[in-house]
Amino acid sequence: MTERITTPFGFASTADEVIAGVDLTGKRAIVTGGAAGIGVETARSLAAAGAEVVLGVRRVAAGEQAAADIAASIGAERVTVRALDLADQTSVRQFVAGWDQPLHILVNNAGIMALPELERTAEGWEMQFATNFMGHFALTVGLHDALAAAGGARVVSVSSSGNLFSPVIFDDLHFAFRPYDPLLAYGQSKSAEALLAVEATRRWANEGIHANALNPGAIATGLQKHTGGLKSPREMHKTPQQGAATSVLLAASPLLDGVGGRYFEDCAEAPIVTERPADYTGVAAYAVDPDNAERLWDVATDLISQGVTKGR
Repeated sequence: MTERITTPFGFASTADEVIAGVDLTGKRAIVTGGAAGIGVETARSLAAAGAEVVLGVRRVAAGEQAAADIAASIGAERVTVRALDLADQTSVRQFVAGWDQPLHILVNNAGIMALPELERTAEGWEMQFATNFMGHFALTVGLHDALAAAGGARVVSVSSSGNLFSPVIFDDLHFAFRPYDPLLAYGQSKSAEALLAVEATRRWANEGIHANALNPGAIATGLQKHTGGLKSPREMHKTPQQGAATSVLLAASPLLDGVGGRYFEDCAEAPIVTERPADYTGVAAYAVDPDNAERLWDVATDLISQGVTKGR
């Protein structure tokens, strides 16, 4: 059993504190969902450290406003915007096809939460699983060559304490049999995002690509629009800058050089738990299980192949 990783940073640390002294000049980063919430703060901190950052966003106008705000705050124009709808595999393929440079940092940040009714994509996939996981899976795999060309790249999967609500239910991913439950669907998608980091590292570490997952904490953003806001105790709440800290740590800190396949919260590796804790900390064992990760990768690959065939 490997020792859990800790850092000098913690619950209250901000993204700017985590990245202080790090020089990302010459590095390229993509942040999905970078127009708001912790995404825009992640992009801001990476750009302030010198990285060229692309916001992959569904609403381009909002992304352009965020890029302008970042430019004004850091005194430099290092952020650009490209259209990316993670629920639309055609949009993901177009984004990938338009990328032709080495990629040093990929932050899979965008997400949706607790849709009140069952919604499906054109492929018939449940919408939260499709957006939070399948879109990011296709994006990550599609950008593999760009990540490998960087000579040392990092992939960051923004998961959630929601992983504690459900494992990936391989026999019914899209609620064809189970009654739809908004939080179970969300939990499944967030477990899947954690598993993506495990398997990407196993497959690609020998190419210099390392992936880790994280829980950013409780941050009041548009993500909770279907849940009536944050339900956690106030003392657990973070600002967007604090919420982005663990993402930025995994994306850029030299403290994490060569580290992959792990799950972090509050700027430290989270404990693996076998039942849901009262304070919703830690990561479920099933969300970092190597066998689950390999199986999910194969299932997702088949789903994408079937989706492309179906769309012809």
